[in-house]
Amino acid sequence: MKSSKTIIRDLSWLAFNERVLQEARDPQNHIHDRLRFLGIFSNNLDEFFRVRVAALSKMILLGKAAKMHLEENPDRILRKIQQTVVAQQTAFDQVYSDIIKELATDNIFIKNEKQLNAEQQEFVRKYFDEKVRTEIVPLMIETIPHIPLLRDKAIYLACVLGNKKTPSFHRYALIEIPTKVLPRFVILPSVKAKTDIILLEDIIRHNLNHLFAPFGFDRFMGFIIKVTRDAELEMDNDVNANLIDEIEKGLRKRRTGRATRFVFDRHIDPSLLNYLIQRLNLSKKDNLIPGGRIHNFKDFINFPSNVFADLEVRNKPFVHPLLKQPVRIMSVIEKRDVMLHFPYHSFDSIIDLLREAAIDPFVQSIRITCYRLAKNSKIVNALINAVRNGKTVTVVLELRARFDEQANMIWKERLEEEGVKVIFGLPAFKVHAKLCVIKKREFNRTKQYAFISTGNLNENTARYYGDHCLLTTQRNIVTDVNKVFDFLEAQNQKIEMMKAGKTLPIAPVNMRKHFITLINKEIRTAKRKKPAAITLKLNSLVDTVLVRKIYEAANAGVKVKMIIRGICCAYTERKSFKDNIQAISIVDEYLEHARVLVFHNQGKPLVYISSADWMVRNLDHRIEAACPINDPEIKKELIDILDIQLAENVKGRKLDDEQQNDYIPRGEGEPERRSQLAIYEYLRNKKYKH
Repeated sequence: MKSSKTIIRDLSWLAFNERVLQEARDPQNHIHDRLRFLGIFSNNLDEFFRVRVAALSKMILLGKAAKMHLEENPDRILRKIQQTVVAQQTAFDQVYSDIIKELATDNIFIKNEKQLNAEQQEFVRKYFDEKVRTEIVPLMIETIPHIPLLRDKAIYLACVLGNKKTPSFHRYALIEIPTKVLPRFVILPSVKAKTDIILLEDIIRHNLNHLFAPFGFDRFMGFIIKVTRDAELEMDNDVNANLIDEIEKGLRKRRTGRATRFVFDRHIDPSLLNYLIQRLNLSKKDNLIPGGRIHNFKDFINFPSNVFADLEVRNKPFVHPLLKQPVRIMSVIEKRDVMLHFPYHSFDSIIDLLREAAIDPFVQSIRITCYRLAKNSKIVNALINAVRNGKTVTVVLELRARFDEQANMIWKERLEEEGVKVIFGLPAFKVHAKLCVIKKREFNRTKQYAFISTGNLNENTARYYGDHCLLTTQRNIVTDVNKVFDFLEAQNQKIEMMKAGKTLPIAPVNMRKHFITLINKEIRTAKRKKPAAITLKLNSLVDTVLVRKIYEAANAGVKVKMIIRGICCAYTERKSFKDNIQAISIVDEYLEHARVLVFHNQGKPLVYISSADWMVRNLDHRIEAACPINDPEIKKELIDILDIQLAENVKGRKLDDEQQNDYIPRGEGEPERRSQLAIYEYLRNKKYKH
């Protein structure tokens, strides 16, 4: 692995998930946050198996043809993944065990079906009869010729049913745990100053006799199992194909995708395990992973918070001082650009802007891209009201937002029913850019307002995703945003027909080329022995061309500072440039999601925000936009925020060649600098000239 010119992306991703597990392990975090990080770790790992392990498995099937990918030895990578995941699962189980002990010191207990007192047993029986019984249908799998497909993201109670009079007699059954319709955690009747909680599957376990006793069984065992399936949509590249049909076909395939992982209770009855492996057509290559009693820890993201008396809501989002209501937001941004920083600033300002546009009699049209919308989207409500007020509204809806495809199909129907014009990206290119243009005609003058964001237009995720959103009326920026919409609205055009704008670097047209040009300028400056520097903040750094360009810059003497939350395929400690690359990762309460790029430019910094990570998929297979920041005050604001993050010494990890995830050390007497808290204070105390 070390001989590779870049770090293997999948192993770097697992190193990132190890950082999430570190947060679950950290006793300085509130125990509710630690449970949430366990849930995030579990959810991340599920997606990793659905997508990356599935892709590697396909590469193995392709054989030599797989060499077109970066992963030249997928079989070896899969073996390393298996070793790493098993080690992480062991660590995960230990962290969970430690948390359970700490919960007990706070008089909070997660009880199983065998630990209930008489009152709780009665409660569980009643809860089962009133809420659970009608939501489950046990499958007697031995009598079914073809075992039903086990759904991805679901957990199942695999049961052994027996009779004490004839010990050799047994039957097997499967019960899907109905977590889609019922809460996973149920608070039990508890004595004063004590809180007992039971999981939904243990309520079912406790009532197995009620389910199966009428059929002659009096011995019951239940073990949780889970299957993770290939989640990649197999899209037809034919530009004439009906995209909606392809999405629907892909969703059907996802439900029937081959298993990429089978996780089971390590104490499962051996004969039941062998039977399931056989009936599910699994093999040792299918990542058979023994685990604890509980699976789908992603539900711990929503562990009940009301059981913690000391849980405080820290740092509530606040409205940007320039946009406090009542104010006409369009009037504010006619005078100056405004940068919103989520989740520190409230997302309500974006809703207020769209609501204002919906009401304003002079507004003619709204054009907006939507990638992942909130479940009860206020964005959609504002757009629908704009249509009802006579505006022309165009929504570029990306149907292929991974794992949100089904939700976006529903939004498509809702929007079209209300008269919104819904258009889609090109068959081979996801629209990942976050753009909006509002057009207004007032007193024979046309005014246009735009916003460009690094993150999704989603009021729910904006509460915990760190992102930046520029509100502007700059003509050159608005012109380029409109060019993107014009191209997408034309439909069925080939990507080669998309023209690069003069201001916004656009993927896949010129974004990689644009940033290579800026890196080359820094290299030439360094070679002249003048100060040269690049600061990159990204979710992921994978693109081989850009990684090698970073190596070239560091070798030339350019000071490269990187904040990479997730995958970092760049080596940082080679002798030729060891002193010129500083790379850290920050994993904290908020998800660091923003992409910001700063080039020293001989003391006149060029600053960009972007929707794109430096990955092949973003730069070559998606419609993405980066935006230069021209306002000096906002430019300084972004640089200040990056400097705060680069000084992180509480939640920061050094990204080294061995991916050891060592915390950034604090010198003796050095104060703690937790960047997310410091950014909140920085923005909260910032004064703006109206």
